[in-house]
Amino acid sequence: MKRLLICAMVALSGVALAQPEINGGPVNVPYDGVVDGVYITEHIPTKRMIPYEFVREADVTWSKRVWRVIDMREKINHPIYLPFDYYDPQNNWVRNSSRWSLWTIMKHHILNGDLDMFSPDNPYDYTMRDGDQFKYPIVPEEGKSYYTDSVFRGTAFQYLGKLGPQSTTPIANEYGEDSVIYLPDGTTEYVYPPRDTTWILSKDIVQYRIKEDWFFDKERSVLDTRILGIAPVTYLKDDNNQILGLRETFWLYFPHCRYIFNNYFVYNEQNDAQWMSFDDMFWKRQFSSTIYKESNVFDREIESYRTGVDALMESEKITEEIRLFEHDVWNF
Repeated sequence: MKRLLICAMVALSGVALAQPEINGGPVNVPYDGVVDGVYITEHIPTKRMIPYEFVREADVTWSKRVWRVIDMREKINHPIYLPFDYYDPQNNWVRNSSRWSLWTIMKHHILNGDLDMFSPDNPYDYTMRDGDQFKYPIVPEEGKSYYTDSVFRGTAFQYLGKLGPQSTTPIANEYGEDSVIYLPDGTTEYVYPPRDTTWILSKDIVQYRIKEDWFFDKERSVLDTRILGIAPVTYLKDDNNQILGLRETFWLYFPHCRYIFNNYFVYNEQNDAQWMSFDDMFWKRQFSSTIYKESNVFDREIESYRTGVDALMESEKITEEIRLFEHDVWNF
């Protein structure tokens, strides 16, 4: 028995040591010897991530996959949405000094190469929207990031920002004439100013979509849930800034995100001494969401057969079915 206990302790310590050392959470020490508060808020920025319970396939007797949307307009979701970030006139990225929005955290660690993006659609067939299956990674070269990999920089910006319309007025030369360049075949071509680049900011995120599995584990006798992926959603706009619809920017594999979210604060408007991490918030389900799709034989979303209030009622019906399953397990 002692030998078994020692082996278990060694295995658990190995799991802890295997966690990547990614720590970017803000700490309230702006200067050596200065603490912005009564104490140093060191727990969240330095704490280790709590791993999920191991689940065997043989122990899962029931499961249901659902996709949810977290609307940033709902007040309960504002800790995910705020505070805003922005770019100053010198194009410096300005962020809050004590806490970041979920988008700011995602973008920061994608640029640093800590998180891998997955394209929301098939790059070879844009009619296939199966990016939530994590098939199409967008990653820099090994050991590089957005700042050191030029190829990744060009690709990543398509998901983290957008290009403005191309100017139709060529650049004027020193004589006030249109600038031209001479091509190898002897022809000329006008030189136009570069297109404006605009980064996606926290205020541009209107939703987050999550993909999760609900399952009953007979080994622990619990109904549990695991978030598998998360995707920021923005408005899809034309060159005239008219809204055309919604656009999934990219998908992130949530188990990888947990190592990052674990060290960033979420604002608690009831108690400044009890700020939790983003990982804690998702684990404790401290957000409001609506189911927009469940696993089904047609592989269709709710809005394809229900609209308006009926779609909301269908979402609540699916939620209630999951609750009733857990209730019926213990109803003899």
